[in-house]
Amino acid sequence: MTKEFSPQRLDVKAFAQAGGRLAGHDSLLKYERLAQEAKGLHPDLLVDWEAVGEVRTALGGMGQVWLHIKVRASFPMECQRCMTPVDVPLEVDREFRFVADEATAEALDDESEEDLLALSREFDLHELIEDELLMALPVVPKHDECPTAVPLASSDDDFEEANAEKPNPFAALAGLRKDPKG
Repeated sequence: MTKEFSPQRLDVKAFAQAGGRLAGHDSLLKYERLAQEAKGLHPDLLVDWEAVGEVRTALGGMGQVWLHIKVRASFPMECQRCMTPVDVPLEVDREFRFVADEATAEALDDESEEDLLALSREFDLHELIEDELLMALPVVPKHDECPTAVPLASSDDDFEEANAEKPNPFAALAGLRKDPKG
């Protein structure tokens, strides 16, 4: 008999012990906070994800519960250079080690290199996927090459005049140089 696992209420330990594998091809709209960040741009985009559970034997011979997730998505944002829509590719490839509870995770967090989470029988995998995608969003999204020419202009009408009136600091230095023949 094969046990069915639900990404919304995942028994992480049982999933890892079974060497479980889950995958999905979800609408961006399924992730509420991501959908809010998308501001209605391209609601038909999809989030592809995969989760694999395993138990790894630690140095003391104890089994440790691990979860490996891979997520790919294209996320609609506004290019900060040309102010037009840009679909930003997002990729997440992370591993998480599960410990007994939040207190243990907090206590071990500073000395541990891996990401620690508390074991749960009702772990929400979609929430973890959404958190990871939100953290992967770029602070300043932009096209590699903008589809339209980006006008470079100052907001002040006298900007060019003000710069033209300033003396060149190197011209003053040139005046200090003495002609060795003269």
